[in-house]
Amino acid sequence: MAKRVVTTSGAAPPGGPYSQAVIAGEYVYCSGAIPARPDGTRVEGPFVDQARAAFGNLAAVAEAAGATLADAVRVGVYLRDLDDFVAMNELFGEYFGTQPPARTTLQADLPGFAIEVDAVLYRPA
Repeated sequence: MAKRVVTTSGAAPPGGPYSQAVIAGEYVYCSGAIPARPDGTRVEGPFVDQARAAFGNLAAVAEAAGATLADAVRVGVYLRDLDDFVAMNELFGEYFGTQPPARTTLQADLPGFAIEVDAVLYRPA
């Protein structure tokens, strides 16, 4: 099985030597999306603004891979402050709908932003 790297200018660029996503078979493995604009500048401000930017970046990468967030089978959410869990949960419902994926939410020491989110998407052939 060959892998294919996914890149898009519609989402924040990688912050290091990794791909925005990789397609392997019927799965898309999306790297962590952070609250940054497509030009790489960080989105500052309230948690909700940062979370919308991170989820938006993840959605843009999914689209570049020929998928949507509705195709997510697993999502990892990393929060700097667990006090943001309720707000994240509300936004998560907006982005992932009525049949949400499996999810893990962890507190993490994030460098200068409030949230990071990654995902595994399923794209049947």
